[in-house]
Parts: sequence; C-alpha cells; structure tokens
Amino acid sequence: MKTTIDLPEEILYRAKVLAAQQRSTLKDVILAGLDHVLGNAPEILGQEAPLSRLRSGFHLGGKPLSRNEIHARR
Repeated sequence: MKTTIDLPEEILYRAKVLAAQQRSTLKDVILAGLDHVLGNAPEILGQEAPLSRLRSGFHLGGKPLSRNEIHARR
C-alpha cells in the first residue's frame, strides 16, 4: 500500500545514508524501524488487554444492580 508522510529533512537524510551504508532501500530502513517500534510497543490490536479489562469490570461507584433490579427500572 502506498502512503505519503512528511519527514523532517534531517531524519530523511539520516535514513537515506543508513540505507546506502547497508546497501538497502529507504523503504526497507523505514519498515525495519517501524517493525522494531511496533514489536516493542504494548499490544495495540490484541484482544487480551480489552477482554481482561472487561472481565475485571469497571467500578463506577455504588452497588451493582442485580438482573431483576435492572429489569425493574424500565
């Protein structure tokens, strides 16, 4: 997929120099950098973190209502 990003001139220059030194392409250098950052980042798209938050519940104050109390509120 193609996309356009605006990079600071200094960063772009350094990335091009690194690509040349490694006999690689600018695209490969950028992909390796993104892969490194995303590999070290917390799981963003995973399902375990949100599911564990849902399982533990949210304390919003007060006493939780029972099923019958919820239906009686209608």
